Order: sequence, then C-alpha cells, then structure tokens
Amino acid sequence: MSSKPELKGRAARLARLFPNGPGRAARTPFVLLVVLLLGGGLICLLVLNSALSEGAFKLDDLQRETKSLTDEEQALQRDIDAYSAPEALQRRARELGMVPGGDPVFLGPDGKVKGVPGPASGVRRTDTRIPPVLAPEAMTDGPTQTPGR
Repeated sequence: MSSKPELKGRAARLARLFPNGPGRAARTPFVLLVVLLLGGGLICLLVLNSALSEGAFKLDDLQRETKSLTDEEQALQRDIDAYSAPEALQRRARELGMVPGGDPVFLGPDGKVKGVPGPASGVRRTDTRIPPVLAPEAMTDGPTQTPGR
C-alpha cells in the first residue's frame, strides 16, 4: 500500500499540477543571478569612482585657473591704480605739455559768460619732441559730419 491516499475528482486534477517528488529548486540560476548582481554592482562602483575622480581633477584645474586669473586681475588693478594716481596723472600731463588751468569760467543758459576768462598760466612748451595736443577737428581735413545729417 502506498503512503499517499488516492485522490479522486477535483483533488486529483490539482495534484497533477504539482511535481510528485520533494521540491528542489535548481541552484545554478540563483548562483548566476547573485554573481551577475555582485559583478554589476562592482562595475557600477568602478564607473562612479572614475567619474568622481575625473570631476575632482577638473575641479582642481579650474581652481588653479581661477587663482591665476585672480592674480592677473589684481596685478592689472594695481597698474590701473598706479596710472590713475593724481601724481602720475600730473606727471603725464606735464610730459604732454599741459599746464594747470586757472579759475574756471562758466556759460549761463542765456549764453552769458560767468567769470573772467584768461589764458592758462604755466611754463611754455620748449620740448619739441612731444607733439601738441590738437582738437579732433584739427586732426581731420575738414569738419566731421555725423551720419544722418
């Protein structure tokens, strides 16, 4: 006699759907799945680590470039400050033959002169190596015309 009772009807049909022996799942697909997941995870970590390292190198290069550009900007600002200092402006003006002006004279809205006009006092130019400063009209052949007039 068998250890299992014989099933009839609906129970017999359901029993045929299940295997008769003890249920053992195959280990090979499970092991392959675990190995693939671990390998994929390691490859993803490697790619992520490489991307982070590349970003760190770019950041380092950009920081170095920013530092050099900041140094250059500061050097240029020092040059601008040196050229725009009052003593430097006065020295350059004298080199160009300019002299200090006198008291200013103003024109009123009605065209009347307010103040006493007079020539600038100062030393006459004796150095002929530096050309005189000319008005823009004197540098062209004739009067300049603006477009549209």
